[in-house]
Amino acid sequence: MLEAETHAYLTGLAGGEPEDEALWLEALTHGSTGHERNYERLEFLGDRVLGLSIAEWLHALGTGDEGKLSQRLNALVSRTMCAAIAREIGLGAHIRLGKQANDDGARDSDNILGDVMEALIGACFVTQGYDAARAMVRRLWAEAVTGQAGSAKHPKSELQEWAAMNKRKVPQYRLLDRSGPDHAARFTVEVSVPGVGEAQGSGSSKQDAETAAAAAFLEVHT
Repeated sequence: MLEAETHAYLTGLAGGEPEDEALWLEALTHGSTGHERNYERLEFLGDRVLGLSIAEWLHALGTGDEGKLSQRLNALVSRTMCAAIAREIGLGAHIRLGKQANDDGARDSDNILGDVMEALIGACFVTQGYDAARAMVRRLWAEAVTGQAGSAKHPKSELQEWAAMNKRKVPQYRLLDRSGPDHAARFTVEVSVPGVGEAQGSGSSKQDAETAAAAAFLEVHT
């Protein structure tokens, strides 16, 4: 059974009562919990539903040739973008993790946030059908796709999209340094885009350092 807070969260996300609570719970469950059913299968499905929803949307907007549409699609369905959307809606707080994964900061991992975001789209598709899943995608990706006013894009998402739109390789992040005790660790990360340049950033977590590096790159190179 879903906890009341998570049930309310999913109701808002799905636009209605989450049918088949066990399936939605599966979408929120990481393999580190030891549960036999976790988000991996739903993430596989949700990835395809997301791709179709965004491709259909971009086609309907009627701008750009096939090459530009493909670049835009790749940026919008990227793991970085999915993770940024997940952060915007506070998804991390509802992910079910094993103790070690939680202690290691998995709740703010781009990979895990992106996977669970796609798994939830998959759960919506299975329980409510394509129209409902597409509606969820359109609500969550509205600012990214149409450029509507609202909160600024996450720097990593913005850099990912910039690279795709300018026919550059995917940004690469590299941990340069980790210092300090566990309770006050400091991370320094370098991000690079081949043929363009690199930039560094620091933060109290690897994810924060990557965000700072992406922001620095955008300021210097775009």
